[in-house]
Amino acid sequence: MTHDDEIVGKAYDARLMRRLLTYLRPYRRQVGLAVAAILAHSALELAPPYLTKIVIDQYIPAGDLSGLGTIAALFLLTVLGAFALEYLQTSTMQIIGQRIMFDLRMQIHARLQQLDIRFYDRNPVGRLMTRVTSDVDALNELFTAGVVAVFGDAFTLVGIMAVLVWMDWRLALVAFSVLPLVAWFTEWFRSNVRESYRQVRMWLARINAFLQERITGMATVHLFRREERDFAAFEQINRHHRDANIRSILYYAVFYPAIELVSALASALIIWIGGGWVMDDRLTLGSLVAFLMYAQRFFRPISDMSEKFNVLQGAMASSERIFTLIDTPVAIASNARAVRATSGVIAFDHVTFAYVEGEPVLKDVSFRVMPGERIAIVGATGAGKTTIVNLLLRFYDVQEGRITIDGTDIREMDLAELRSLFGLVLQDVHLFSGTVAGNVRLGNDAVTDEAVAAAVKAVHADTFIDRLPNGLETAVVERGATLSVGQKQLLSFARALAFNRPVLILDEATSSVDTGTELLIRDALKVIMAGRTTIAIAHRLSTIQGMDRILVFHKGHLRESGTHQALLAERGIYHRLYQLQFQPAAGT
Repeated sequence: MTHDDEIVGKAYDARLMRRLLTYLRPYRRQVGLAVAAILAHSALELAPPYLTKIVIDQYIPAGDLSGLGTIAALFLLTVLGAFALEYLQTSTMQIIGQRIMFDLRMQIHARLQQLDIRFYDRNPVGRLMTRVTSDVDALNELFTAGVVAVFGDAFTLVGIMAVLVWMDWRLALVAFSVLPLVAWFTEWFRSNVRESYRQVRMWLARINAFLQERITGMATVHLFRREERDFAAFEQINRHHRDANIRSILYYAVFYPAIELVSALASALIIWIGGGWVMDDRLTLGSLVAFLMYAQRFFRPISDMSEKFNVLQGAMASSERIFTLIDTPVAIASNARAVRATSGVIAFDHVTFAYVEGEPVLKDVSFRVMPGERIAIVGATGAGKTTIVNLLLRFYDVQEGRITIDGTDIREMDLAELRSLFGLVLQDVHLFSGTVAGNVRLGNDAVTDEAVAAAVKAVHADTFIDRLPNGLETAVVERGATLSVGQKQLLSFARALAFNRPVLILDEATSSVDTGTELLIRDALKVIMAGRTTIAIAHRLSTIQGMDRILVFHKGHLRESGTHQALLAERGIYHRLYQLQFQPAAGT
């Protein structure tokens, strides 16, 4: 299977280029200034050889020192003007490139925030990081050194050819006689460097994906002693990347000396033939020298344009991958009608759902949760418990049936308002870099410092926060690595309480804490659940015995529903689960 990292695309795709050029529109004045500077710079580059011709043919033979001084001054002004114009063009395009990179990354990040969880199930994080970093960098190189600068190279080539023909069309034909060799070397370079570039990009993307996965799972790597195996796997990927780069270096190492060789051949032909014409008085010495200078300058933009082909190739491939991501349809989006969400009756109405087509996780599930009711969901692993939460929050959409709040399908509600109804506490708590208070508030300024402190105290998180160096302002490193699992779980409870949502969802919320912490959380739960609709998913049946109703799932079906005592009396699935957890095994 070919991944999008291996996409090379066409050397030039007009459709993609038109779309890329739209990013220049907000900066069209600056681009116009840069193009004008490039063209003026190219025109000035044509002057020095011709000034040299005038000096050799007119002022030196005549011994005219004042004329030499005038030409020297013009030469100096030309050099200074070329410097100023190149500075103007370079700085302008670099600034434009940085702004376009900013615009692109913001657009990509906005799309990443809109895409549903199923998209992230299918796409490795390392590959998505490559889109935002390396691929955008490739487009920056196109804008800063390719799409505009190529005008200067083309203008320089045309200008030199016109001047050579104007000065002496016969000697110009001699200089142009080597162009078939230039065309052959250029085509060889382009065809080979394209494949080399594809390999480099493919292996770079695999390095990113490999490192992201292994660094994230480093604890597992150490635990199962996979260091040597992972090192060998990374060595193989890294070796392929190195070899691909070495091959590309080979093509560059051959191409540029080959162009220099052709340039030297052209110069030799000009000296041999033109020199004879000078001795026969059919050509002036100044014209011969100017021809040599123009010939040397003629092959420089050819080399530059060949290198820009590689830039263009990379930009086409990167833009195709970026636009594929940007154009990915948003599967979970707010309905245009945006029916306002409420906090009333939650109902699952004949819901069927499958992560993989043909393998349903939930099968024709129906139940209702009344306002203020406390519901527990239990069942064996894979029974569909967490899927209930995923569907209720619209991380995924149902495939059959519907989920409603007060009779309104949640797909007709504003997505942000729907999710603002729920406070969610997960088994795996995600903390962000920042402070303890920042991880409770999560950037919501409506959650005051007083609300944060009250929430922390209510869930007994203050018992460890008060011992931290700076209390609530203590720095939290990436993924909360300096905090224990129990401490992170307490912070997630504080987060849910601080946001004060009408519906509380607990997904295995106490499965990762010790018994002492669990006792503290049970006290906190009484406060958190007061006056709120609560849906709790739990493996520990001891945590949900006081719930108003318990829903028992088995192989995707809702099999039992009732209170703890009523379900035990039925002696069904719940009774068996209870026995497995609370009765000692035979023979012990």
